[in-house]
Amino acid sequence: MCLCFLAEVLSTVDFVAPDDRVVFRTCEREQSRVVFQMGTSDAERALAVARLVENDVAGIDVNMGCPKEYSTKGGMGAALLSDPDKIEKILSTLVKGTCRPVTCKIRILPSLEDTLNLVKRIERTGIAAIAVHGRKREERPQHPVSCEVIKAIAETLSIPVIANGGSHDHIQGFLDIEDFRQATAASSVMVARAAMWNPSIFLKEGPQPLEEVMQKYIRYAVQYDNHYTNTKYCLCQMLREQLESPQGRLLHAAQSSREICEAFGLGAFYEETTRELDTRRAKLLARSPEEAEEPAEDTSGVIKMAVKFDRRAYSPQITPKMCLLEWCRREKLAQPVYETVQRPLDRLFCSVVTVAEQKYQSTLWDKSKKLAEQAAAIVCLRSQGLHEGRLGEESPSLHKRKREALDQDPGDLRAQEPSRPGELCKKPFVALASGKESPLEGW
Repeated sequence: MCLCFLAEVLSTVDFVAPDDRVVFRTCEREQSRVVFQMGTSDAERALAVARLVENDVAGIDVNMGCPKEYSTKGGMGAALLSDPDKIEKILSTLVKGTCRPVTCKIRILPSLEDTLNLVKRIERTGIAAIAVHGRKREERPQHPVSCEVIKAIAETLSIPVIANGGSHDHIQGFLDIEDFRQATAASSVMVARAAMWNPSIFLKEGPQPLEEVMQKYIRYAVQYDNHYTNTKYCLCQMLREQLESPQGRLLHAAQSSREICEAFGLGAFYEETTRELDTRRAKLLARSPEEAEEPAEDTSGVIKMAVKFDRRAYSPQITPKMCLLEWCRREKLAQPVYETVQRPLDRLFCSVVTVAEQKYQSTLWDKSKKLAEQAAAIVCLRSQGLHEGRLGEESPSLHKRKREALDQDPGDLRAQEPSRPGELCKKPFVALASGKESPLEGW
């Protein structure tokens, strides 16, 4: 994982996987409040992740209660409840190895005796608190939550017990949270689904109108560049029975943050915010020390721009490289040729693309060969005033080319449209770095 350039634009702390997915995003405002919850079945990997994030969070929590198959089939979540030895090893390792308080969340076991034996063993690992969802692994929200079992746990342990699972039957408003705490004798309450339905449930004066809450949430989501699929999911949880309303249908059809904003009358806000973020990004690029860096080979006569390829701004099916290749075909030019180098010091990449004997290059080095090539293609396209495949500017000629490819002789592989953008054409690749594997491989 690494911190990404976009984090500077957003004033956030981003933890990014090698495939450019933001796994976890936080900010200074949250540092003393946010608890990082992980799913894990391996003590050492859990500790490695905890040490990555511990300086930017208030605590580390292990989810041992999730009953979903995507969690349990990997030995995580509620699957851990049947392996107390592994639970003990994971929690003990985290308590000894991280500087933040460690907590965990469990579900209750089939018998009260087994449940109490487990929580006492968990307490001995030295964790700071335990959250208890008052349902068994196989039970779902329609099953009643067992307040009596949570209460028995709270009366048995000396560490704080956090009651969970009351959203369906007990918690409809702010005052209900305290009633649920008293019914379970817990130290505090964890609210999940009721908070997703309306986050303003925590206001003492009562919940705000849902429309106001959703608009405020969307503004935060846009300002912090939340992925539209996650924003859409959370809004669907808020709308619930209103999903079949006209607004619900617009939300269901939305395929970008822009379309979500338009569905809620926030189109102007989206445009204004994205312009502001683009301005910040441009200012950061202008002062970036990377801007002065040059590739190792002679680049005289190269047209340069300070650009990066942000894949979220482009259609998954149409990339700048595809647009450039299509333009070359229409103009009866030779295919673009990419020459890419890797800098040994930081293992970043820079690519130069040659089209019609003219070279184009981004002055910003990138973390992968593919991203560097896309950036070089953008420089060429922008210098020619051509579309580059950004969302909303798709070229119909690309669809035409795809249809033509379907009619070609399957045996003539050279004439077929490549199935993946990374295989548009062969291009030389000069590796200047050592052959050592990146320490981030496997994350």
